[in-house]
Amino acid sequence: MSVPAPLPKAELHLHIEGTLEPELAFALAARNGVTLPYADTGELRAAYRFGDLQSFLDLYYALMTVLRTAEDFTDLADAYLERAAAQGVRHAEIFFDPQAHTSRGVPIGTVIEGLTASLDRAEERYGVSTRLILCFLRDESAESALATLEAAKPYLDRITGVGLDSAEVGHPPAKFREVYEEAARLGLRRVAHAGEEGPAAYVREALDVLGVERIDHGLRCVEDPELVERLARERIPLTLCPLSNVRLRVIDTLADHPLRTMLDAGLLVTVNSDDPAYFGGYAGDNYDAVRDALALEPEQLRTLARHSFEASFLDDDEPRRARCLAEVEAYEF
Repeated sequence: MSVPAPLPKAELHLHIEGTLEPELAFALAARNGVTLPYADTGELRAAYRFGDLQSFLDLYYALMTVLRTAEDFTDLADAYLERAAAQGVRHAEIFFDPQAHTSRGVPIGTVIEGLTASLDRAEERYGVSTRLILCFLRDESAESALATLEAAKPYLDRITGVGLDSAEVGHPPAKFREVYEEAARLGLRRVAHAGEEGPAAYVREALDVLGVERIDHGLRCVEDPELVERLARERIPLTLCPLSNVRLRVIDTLADHPLRTMLDAGLLVTVNSDDPAYFGGYAGDNYDAVRDALALEPEQLRTLARHSFEASFLDDDEPRRARCLAEVEAYEF
């Protein structure tokens, strides 16, 4: 009996560093002469269990030491794209964290050139179109963000937009007003993590102060009915990451996830994997998980897939968006 093809979808919230599977981490460590503090891949995979966002981030940044060369970043992106394509991803908008690499001596050009060596051939090799989004670490200074954007200027032809990630609490969006103003001046698209750990007010601030077009996470918007009404009225996309929310204890179980409530409220929500190597699932796994936990009907899953392409930055390739949307509409569950 053949396995049905997965539902076509776009992935809009994916940290490429968060796709580093233990097997690849050990392979890159061996290639680069890095000694990991784990006996084998099994022990490292066991460490991929955390109680909160900070304990995850500690491991996440520690493992990045294996990423040294352009080839390493190419291999990382290739591994993600192969997995994503197998789960029905047709378009991926990929976040990367240059400060996490430049701070340990890896030039931003090495990172970008390595990633784009993979992304430039992604459509041909995997059937996946891509966009690259440069993220600022919000627990670093606003000055560091500005310096990062300045360093990225020679590569802006390869970068679609900017984002804001890492530890949210204590780092409100307004801290990054200046760098977002500069990004807007440069014609870059703008997104930001808000309303994951942080309050619903951070979602408002990201919209009003940073001028973002899309909110990453944003699930705490449900605590503010006026904000929910605004998000629905203005069709502001929200890139939800359900398995991530459970692993980081943002919610207790998937059955508690507000996704269904958000859909019923008319919000333009999408389902994504965030850091899939660490959180137990890629894009298709997240769709399957919410389908089962929230008893979603096939047409609700189709709506989520439709939203993913509608919310994407495919404005410069409307024919591709139209083809992908047609695939979604034609899909037989």
